[in-house]
Amino acid sequence: MNYFAGLDIGSTAIKVALVDEAGGLVGVHVSDSGSLFHKNAKEALRVLLDRHGVRREQVGYLIATGYGRKLFKEADDSISEITANAIGAHEVGRAFGGVRTIINIGGQDSKAIQIDANGSVSNFAMNDKCAAGTGRFLDVAARNLDIDLEELGDYHFNGRGAPLTINSTCTVFAESEIIGLLANSHGKEEIVAGIHYSIARRTVRLAKRVGIEDRVYFDGGPALNKGLVAAIQDELQRELVVPEHPQTTTAFGAAILARQEFLAERAAA
Repeated sequence: MNYFAGLDIGSTAIKVALVDEAGGLVGVHVSDSGSLFHKNAKEALRVLLDRHGVRREQVGYLIATGYGRKLFKEADDSISEITANAIGAHEVGRAFGGVRTIINIGGQDSKAIQIDANGSVSNFAMNDKCAAGTGRFLDVAARNLDIDLEELGDYHFNGRGAPLTINSTCTVFAESEIIGLLANSHGKEEIVAGIHYSIARRTVRLAKRVGIEDRVYFDGGPALNKGLVAAIQDELQRELVVPEHPQTTTAFGAAILARQEFLAERAAA
């Protein structure tokens, strides 16, 4: 039995997905990127393979993607995260009746991707100039508010007042704005909701640049934050499709392509 792996080396997390010869998802694994990208990527792959009793030599093809994809020399190939994200979202989106617009918020950037009916990228836009609409912004905000990142969603829904307005479009200035709101005795719940709506407005503007069509798929680590999901849905005025494992869609897309490449090479041999 051959298996196929997708390795998404992001700035904050390493995601690995493994599929079998039939194209079925065997498993996924997520770990911190840390400072030693290559070492930690190898370890993340080993953990996933060991968990499912798969030997490294059984991996017939491996494709790397993401911020650190060029660092993983053992990969058979590497592709952009936009292509891998589109392939993964198209496949996962079948269960939801198909998706045509993807919103991805990562650790250092956010993206909006439009795909055609076959899953090919027809348009995309990326915001990688400022961290204000990214996972890093949420991380910084959580630290300033002295709450766990995973608690942001609960704080969003526990507010008694209206979400506060966060006007700053730069992480550094937004950080100062949050500290100022705390100093003026505003509740953390209303501040968190304000942060989520600030990111949501930026994200929806990005999505409108590529065109919002049909069902909108939301992935990346911040898609685990139900408060942020609710804020984007409010701004979009439509429900989002959020997969069970939103962090690993891109790795899954790379694994799907790895299988296709392997089968094509075997057929041509």
